[in-house]
Amino acid sequence: MGGVTVLFVVMLIIAGLAFAPLGYFIYRFTKASDRPFGDIEPHGDSPSVVNDFAEKAIKFVQEKLAKK
Repeated sequence: MGGVTVLFVVMLIIAGLAFAPLGYFIYRFTKASDRPFGDIEPHGDSPSVVNDFAEKAIKFVQEKLAKK
């Protein structure tokens, strides 16, 4: 049973070390500008051929399913 506890603690330490750079990145960039990635465009505001095609495909499938 002691081996499981030691393994658990070691895995927590490894996980902490693995995610420390991510935490530091988020901390530094949110502290500087209150936004982690600066001014970025919100999703869905820019026109996209792929988004338009996906919307048309979804509407087509919904219409076909509604007719059944």
